[in-house]
Amino acid sequence: MKYQPFHYRVLEDVETELKTLGKALPLSRNTSILKETCTFGSVALHNRLGIAPMEGVDSLPNGAPSDLTRERYIKLAEGGAALIWFEAVSIVPEGRSSIRQLFLNRETLPAFQKLVSEMKEAGLKKNGYAPYIIMQANHAGRYSRPNPETRPEPIIAYHRPEHEKLRPVDSSRIATDDYLESLEEKFGESAEFSQLAGFDAVDIKSCHGYLLDELASAYTREGRYGGSFENRFRLLINATKNALRVQTKNFTVVARIGIYDGFAYPHGFGMARDGSLTPDYEEPIKLVRILHKELGIPFINFTMGDPHQLYHVTRPYDRDIVDPTEHPLESMARMYEGCGIIKKTFPNLGVASSAPSYLRQFSPNLAAGAVEQGVCDVICFGRLSFVNPNFANDILTTGTIEAKDTCVTCSMCSKLIRAGLTTGCVVRNPQTYLGFYKSLQ
Repeated sequence: MKYQPFHYRVLEDVETELKTLGKALPLSRNTSILKETCTFGSVALHNRLGIAPMEGVDSLPNGAPSDLTRERYIKLAEGGAALIWFEAVSIVPEGRSSIRQLFLNRETLPAFQKLVSEMKEAGLKKNGYAPYIIMQANHAGRYSRPNPETRPEPIIAYHRPEHEKLRPVDSSRIATDDYLESLEEKFGESAEFSQLAGFDAVDIKSCHGYLLDELASAYTREGRYGGSFENRFRLLINATKNALRVQTKNFTVVARIGIYDGFAYPHGFGMARDGSLTPDYEEPIKLVRILHKELGIPFINFTMGDPHQLYHVTRPYDRDIVDPTEHPLESMARMYEGCGIIKKTFPNLGVASSAPSYLRQFSPNLAAGAVEQGVCDVICFGRLSFVNPNFANDILTTGTIEAKDTCVTCSMCSKLIRAGLTTGCVVRNPQTYLGFYKSLQ
């Protein structure tokens, strides 16, 4: 069917559209379940609402949080979400996505300690509880641009045709096995810094087209980090083992992984081997079995796609340069179907799902339905948190969100992130972010 902009006035309109598309989403009219405590491992979250990682691209040049970073996160901490999944933080200087990406190291550790402490204090003072804060350790890989004076300096796992049609990457930028092996210890060091900074957990990020996620689909790569399943996940598994060395009863190692890339095999993970764009969750389930059953990871956030390339897969949108190649509700249905399949395979695993913001005022109905139907335990809001950092308290107090306080999925924030410019909601907070958007245009 021809794509239509968001036009739903009542929840029944969404249900009718889903029926027309032949798709399903877990929807509930009773959102009170979102007030319930959520437990995983030894952790108890105060509610079922979380903040998904959204890079603000507003650090100081050395990677420390700036005043704008602090302002964003204090508002989020006061907003009532029990879980704040911190944005991607680089583990090495060459793996920064821009000179304004956060970078946790010995030099910047005191600034992170101060920020995390202030976040917990702000949440406790405003809501009676401190948010559970997860640090997301990342290497930008293909999207590395650590020096503002130069062009991008990608570090890739292999040549990926879909990514290099317009901008070919020289073979000298393929990461060597020795370099990848060195990162195993760097992720462990990042976990140690995360613990010292006061974070409650660390995530070894493997999603959205960054280095570890690209290795997941490195079927054609030779050597110790390509080809077989064991090789493609060698870095993720060994990095996780190194992070587990600093795990304590008060500091947990968790994961955030992509389970569907949206690029045909052999250049996409979680894809059918027939060259179609059909999901195949055999390998994602195998990976989760290792992380959860063998390594003891108690909590995982599942996501999909590469927002630098296939925006609609992970961030269904209403407006962008071009219409989405599929209906946004189809993208959302895939996300929740995949998440539910893995959750049902591992019922004792704590699961966070992603990408509810497209549904605007009906996103709380999706969140409640997903928890009710066993698709996930927590739902994480990304773009909505840029728009309305108090959204969780709105939902917990009234059971819903006013349409005027929701994300219109116009993709302006996504364009800012992809350009490496300071990022936030241009529509709702123009006084801070409109100037950055105009400079992009």
